[in-house]
Amino acid sequence: MPHTRKAGPFLAAAAATAALVGLCAAPAAAAKASAADHTLAQGTRFYVEPASKAAKQSLADLKAGDKTGAAAMAAMASYPVAQWFTGTAEPAQTTNDMAKLQAKAAVEKRVPVTVAYNVPGRDCSQYSAGGAATGEEYAAWVDALAKGIANHKTVVILEPDGLALSPAYCGGTAEQQTARLAEINGAVNRLEQQPGTVVYLDAGHSSWQPVGTMSKLLIDGGVARAQGFFLNVSNYQTDSNLVRYGTQVSKCVWYLRNTAGAQPGDCPDQSWPTADADAWYASHVPAGAKLTHFVIDSSRNGQGPWTPTASYPDAQEWCNPPGRGLGARPTTDTGNPLLDAYLWVKVPGESDGSCTRGTAGPTDPEYGVVDPIAGAWWPDQAHALAANASPALTFNRDLLHR
Repeated sequence: MPHTRKAGPFLAAAAATAALVGLCAAPAAAAKASAADHTLAQGTRFYVEPASKAAKQSLADLKAGDKTGAAAMAAMASYPVAQWFTGTAEPAQTTNDMAKLQAKAAVEKRVPVTVAYNVPGRDCSQYSAGGAATGEEYAAWVDALAKGIANHKTVVILEPDGLALSPAYCGGTAEQQTARLAEINGAVNRLEQQPGTVVYLDAGHSSWQPVGTMSKLLIDGGVARAQGFFLNVSNYQTDSNLVRYGTQVSKCVWYLRNTAGAQPGDCPDQSWPTADADAWYASHVPAGAKLTHFVIDSSRNGQGPWTPTASYPDAQEWCNPPGRGLGARPTTDTGNPLLDAYLWVKVPGESDGSCTRGTAGPTDPEYGVVDPIAGAWWPDQAHALAANASPALTFNRDLLHR
């Protein structure tokens, strides 16, 4: 029989705030998470960090007398968000940090969602530039992560932008592209040695790489040895477009791997008329084909992508667009056999970077302020995402039970 869990000081206070203003919904049924294989089972319940930035913001709002803001942040904090590992610690500390996360998740009988974000040359030297200095250093870091995971069931979002924004697509050399693919393959191999890892590779999003291009990158990156791929991390594309794109990528991956002489350009992409694309895939991919699964980051896509209303030299639609909202809540109950889960991968409320929209800056002309650096908490943005959530934001009552 479900019972109330010990939530920790930040989230417990946030939950109390939500309860006071009537945000709690009916409890959800508990489900077991299997650690027997590398798949993500229906009913998996994801770990919620009690001391998240949203939970702390809820307390700060409450202390400031902002009950509405406090309740919104409490509701946001009640949902699982991925824990990012970015290579800022030594390997031994990385292992220790991951092991601590696993211990907390085990107590709650929940599965952590993690992000591995440390590949050399990450983000094509943009706002989130950095990463390991060499391939050897990266391999050692991945090994440290894997040791911390041990035998626990863990979702690993492997290197956002690692394939869609790989060197070949941002001015890099052929040698750098070969190295990137080797690094991703090595990471897949190492992570798959842990019995409970569920690894997903980067596939960008529906308004980026053509289906064939992305499918070939996934194949070259080792997707056949992973559970699948992820879409829309740190972006804002709609679920409907992402599901269609992901389904096409899955079918194109099968086609390229199973058809003699197949080329990436053969696959219909997101620019094709729907009926034409569907007819092509129906005639080239068997109905019973075993297709690659995927997950969607729905942390900020509730209002879909931003269409600028002003003219900028570079609108940077992906960078702190105004008026966005939280999207579908994290769940494995997607109603689509290829879509393993909606997840909140990008931490909602963290800045995308100090955007200037191609102007001289330093302020962001959409906000009239200097945006926080990439990854920094931005209270105003967090509150806006909560206010514009679609569906409307309610407290995750399932959090209080196990």
